[in-house]
Amino acid sequence: MNRILSVFLSHLFKTGNLTITDASGGVTQWGDGTGEKLHIRFNTKAAERAVALHPSLKFGEAYMDGGLDVVSGSIYDVLALIFANADRGDAAREPWMRAIARMRLLYRRYIQNNTPRRARANVQHHYDLSGALYDLFLDADRQYSCAYFERTGASLEEAQLAKKRHIAAKLNFDRPGLRALDIGCGWGGMGLYLAGQLQAEVTGITLSDEQLAVARKRAEDAGLADRAKFRIEDYRDVKGQFDRIVSVGMFEHVGVDFYEAYFSRCAELLEADGVMLLHTIGRFEEPTNTNSFIAKYIFPGGYIPSLSQMTTAIERAGLIVTDVEVLRLHYAETLRHWRERFAARRDEAKALYDERFCRMWEFYLAASEGSFRWQDLVVFQVQLTKSRDALPLTRDYMFEAEARLRQSDDANAAAASREGAWPERCAAE
Repeated sequence: MNRILSVFLSHLFKTGNLTITDASGGVTQWGDGTGEKLHIRFNTKAAERAVALHPSLKFGEAYMDGGLDVVSGSIYDVLALIFANADRGDAAREPWMRAIARMRLLYRRYIQNNTPRRARANVQHHYDLSGALYDLFLDADRQYSCAYFERTGASLEEAQLAKKRHIAAKLNFDRPGLRALDIGCGWGGMGLYLAGQLQAEVTGITLSDEQLAVARKRAEDAGLADRAKFRIEDYRDVKGQFDRIVSVGMFEHVGVDFYEAYFSRCAELLEADGVMLLHTIGRFEEPTNTNSFIAKYIFPGGYIPSLSQMTTAIERAGLIVTDVEVLRLHYAETLRHWRERFAARRDEAKALYDERFCRMWEFYLAASEGSFRWQDLVVFQVQLTKSRDALPLTRDYMFEAEARLRQSDDANAAAASREGAWPERCAAE
């Protein structure tokens, strides 16, 4: 086995039961022999050398390109073992690992230079993939962000509906007809919920052609096109004033150098007594690089902020942080559902793309789930206002609104069940 790789693995694996067959046919055991027996095989010396020098990028590439195979267990099982051991941090302190991290920091700002043109290209890279792909693993409402699991055993559909309800309650729609801006509206699910359940006048913006077409059709089919309007637009170009602003799963694409511009623009767009709710992936440790594989293949230009990076920009924009909730393992559970659904329909994904794509997507979902289970990733829901008296004095209004919406959602679900369809499916079709 490559000497550098052997040293790295000796620092990494203290627990577990992993067998590695190297490209020369040599077999080594790693860990303390406990747990499920896992086995990976390197098929080429080039893959072995690459993983030794840059594991955070090249391990995923080797799996994606067939440079290594998982012989026993799954790629998720292997990554789970890696994450569980890496949590101790010994391997990351290797000199070459620190050198790679420093080099990536030097050009991080170039990678995240998300000008309007580059931001649109980055979004199209991921979100303009075939809609049939997303139908394989998302819920029927195509909620492609962290769900909210109100109870153990909730289905993905239930948890995604609960997420929309949870966010809507925090926005305090205390009267009908409020003007709401949805920044990064996706396929329209959040905006349609606000327009349908709370009679809001919604403007949804996206940079994805695929998402725009679906969102507009859904609004037409639901009879909400007069209250839910969607368009291609960058947040920097939006005009007008809004009573409510919501952004779910978009802030990760803004880029560090644009945080102040983002929050300043939101402050300009928000009415004096308005309320904003930002839902974003974040990290609870100090700022660091985005995972190399995810940045290169999945979300180019993406970056996961720490709360300190966000609050500095928020304060400079003149906005007030009125509430912060940290969702810890909700995204891990969301990703588990996605990973299992994708695995169950893998043959369909392969028919849409190819084996390499399937391996890339498997690695992405598995690595992302592991990051929320064993590393420092969480989801922040940050409520913002421009005025200290824009909201009621206590948080009771959130719980009361959520209870009312839950009652309404349950009634809709019961009615749809009598008609033979779930409400989320009706809304999506």
